Amino acid sequence: MAARKSGKKRPARARFTLSSSDFKPNGLLSMEQVFGGFGCTGKNLSPALAWSGAPEGTKSFALLVHDPDAPTGGAGWWHWLVINIPASATGLAKDAGRADGSGLPAGAVQVNTDFGAPGWGGPCPPVGDKPHRYVFTLYALKTERLDAGGGTASLAGYMVNGNAIGKAMLTGRFGRKG
Repeated sequence: MAARKSGKKRPARARFTLSSSDFKPNGLLSMEQVFGGFGCTGKNLSPALAWSGAPEGTKSFALLVHDPDAPTGGAGWWHWLVINIPASATGLAKDAGRADGSGLPAGAVQVNTDFGAPGWGGPCPPVGDKPHRYVFTLYALKTERLDAGGGTASLAGYMVNGNAIGKAMLTGRFGRKG
């Protein structure tokens, strides 16, 4: 005779989510987030981000922000990469993406973006393009530290993906009319 189940249900694990008080999912990023250069006149402030429901075993986080619509021959454009975010963190404040890293949690490191420097580089798509997507992906990692701070976005992405145990995504949009 088969054993009966106890009837007790395991508590449901919270879903790993990423959100922002500065924009809604698939909503427009504001001029506050837009890059200040290349013909764009934004304030270049990274948006506030918050997360919850990280998978069990998370030892750190990494945040990668990518524009897959950039006209780069398929490579897209890396706007912000932050690794070694402590597992105790539950978000990043608005303007945490300052180039000097002073707005980040202790131990977090920024990797050079496609603007050629670390820190948040806001949207600045070509005039007349359809609005571009800015995909914020927060990875829960099985390691406390990645050694990719001086590397490229591709190296950081490779190391992040090789250590990921979960991810949460949030997409914003921005376009410039002609």
